[in-house]
Amino acid sequence: MDSLETELERARALDESELADAIETIGFECTRCGACCKAESACGERGEGADESGRTVDGSGEKADAAEPHTATVFPDEIRQLQSAGEYDFRDVARPMPYGLADGPDGPEGETFEWALQTDDCGDCTFYAEDDDGTGACTVHGDRPLICRTYPFSVALGGTSQPMGEAVDEEGMVRAHECEGLGRDISRADAEELAAALKERAVRELEEAIGVRDNYRPVDPSAGQVVVHDSEGAKRPDGSAYE
Repeated sequence: MDSLETELERARALDESELADAIETIGFECTRCGACCKAESACGERGEGADESGRTVDGSGEKADAAEPHTATVFPDEIRQLQSAGEYDFRDVARPMPYGLADGPDGPEGETFEWALQTDDCGDCTFYAEDDDGTGACTVHGDRPLICRTYPFSVALGGTSQPMGEAVDEEGMVRAHECEGLGRDISRADAEELAAALKERAVRELEEAIGVRDNYRPVDPSAGQVVVHDSEGAKRPDGSAYE
């Protein structure tokens, strides 16, 4: 396996024109279905709703299995950008990535290494909204993180993420992940914009991974605590430094 530094060099050397060619070949147009912004099982379908714990309840009032919450990685500076865009509290924007955390008697506990966009009681991205006709929209579209700007694409580099499952199509270094908008015509200008964002994301993911590795210091969180290790160090769920 190549080092993260080697992969970072490869990411910085990616040819945006070649990435755009691949995106054009695969094809993509956002249909605003909202699937990439929502939990795997929609809240409120078939008479269901969410109780105070966020678990779905059926029409009889019985608790049903909870949907798998939406998870989208967000970098520390992207959290601050979203905070300033809407004067949000840190926890309004981000939550600890659940992977690596355990269920303790008082809730999640342990250590994780990423932040995820915050979700609502249904497990959907908190910044996702739907019109009356079901058309999806991002309420912070201009400030949305790179993971959102580039979905459903990723690049095949070690140390970068594979968002929301394995690839369903590929062309050169570009991987396409499940999305109903794949295979649709895309303009060259839009393909180039996506390619530039895709390269930026690949570079940022690797820079973040290197920062996490270099700034990691083992901690021993007491029962019931969660610690997030990002490129800036260990933090509490509210974004404050873990001392």
